[in-house]
Amino acid sequence: MSGEFRVRELVLGIEGLALLRHAVDGDEAFLRARVADIRRFAAEERGAEKLPDGGSTVSELDAAAGYAVWSKVYDSLPSSYIDVEEPVVASILDGIAPGVALDAACGTGRQTRALACRGHHVIGVDQSPEMLAKARANTPEAEFRIGHLEELPLADGSVDLAVCSLAMTHLPELTAGAAELARVVRPGGRIVVTDLHPFVIALQGQCLFVRDSDELAFVRNHVHLPGRYLEAFRRAGLRVRACHEPLFNGQLPPGGYEEFIADAARAAWDGLPIVIVWDLEVPA
Repeated sequence: MSGEFRVRELVLGIEGLALLRHAVDGDEAFLRARVADIRRFAAEERGAEKLPDGGSTVSELDAAAGYAVWSKVYDSLPSSYIDVEEPVVASILDGIAPGVALDAACGTGRQTRALACRGHHVIGVDQSPEMLAKARANTPEAEFRIGHLEELPLADGSVDLAVCSLAMTHLPELTAGAAELARVVRPGGRIVVTDLHPFVIALQGQCLFVRDSDELAFVRNHVHLPGRYLEAFRRAGLRVRACHEPLFNGQLPPGGYEEFIADAARAAWDGLPIVIVWDLEVPA
């Protein structure tokens, strides 16, 4: 599936979201500025306003093809999601004694490194050989295996802790992934799952990355409301210790279209959770 990266329409959407969220109690000057921007961008032909470049083709890729491409730039891309996720995950991991830890759907090994630095023996699993190559270079002392989140290449109860960061949202349904995490963690062990918050996915859609010099791509994020996570965890026999929903921190991706309309973008996302973090336990 492919489409077009429509900058003007994205800008109008953010301006409209900011207006919608602050129409009742917003500052009058701020509201007038949003209406003026919407009129200006809507009235002009695309390209007449000095917006960031648009018009690129956008293609949807499956996880294997997408992460093969994304791996080349993944670690160099700024991420407001990771910025708010990492402190929450770190606070959970700091309270867990070292043991055998799984980094499920480990990607380039961001959490693998965090776990290894805390004294865990880490097994990183990912379906992408390209991502695993980056992870091995980043944390050579860890062990890495090819595998899917829905069919992890580990024995039952073989790890003390499992972490799965920003990956379950790619699954059309959560039951199999949650069941696999529960299967491989010993009774009494812990599981930490993080994802883009469903609010963000519902409002903003997909995370784009450069595929070729003139083409963008994404791996689909599915909207899973908290109730769906809870049902998947219940079916897997997991106990929820805590659910954290860190809020947008005001940082916009540098060089993106939202920086062009920073006041509207910050107002659109202000006070909204952009990541969800689940702290789970396998009952003893």
